[in-house]
Amino acid sequence: MANIKSAKKRILVNRTKMERNKSIRSGVKTAIKKVEAAVAANDAAAAKAELLNATSVIDKAATKGVYHKNNASRKVARLAKAVNSIS
Repeated sequence: MANIKSAKKRILVNRTKMERNKSIRSGVKTAIKKVEAAVAANDAAAAKAELLNATSVIDKAATKGVYHKNNASRKVARLAKAVNSIS
C-alpha cells in the first residue's frame, strides 16, 4: 500500500475511473450483443433499431475517452455491415 498522500489519491482516482470505464464498456458490449442477436434472428427492423442505439452508445464511449475514435468507428462499421447484409 502506498504511503505518500498523492500516491493514495492516485489509487482512489484510478479505481473510480476504472469502475466508470468498466460500466461504459459493459454497456457497449450489451448494445453490440443486441445487434448481433437481431442479425442472427434475421430481424431487419429490430437490427436497424438496435444499430441506432448501439451507434449512440459507442459514440458516447469514444467521446468520453473509453474507446479510441478509430476503434469506435470500426465497431460501428462492422455492425452496420452485418445489419446491411440481412436487409
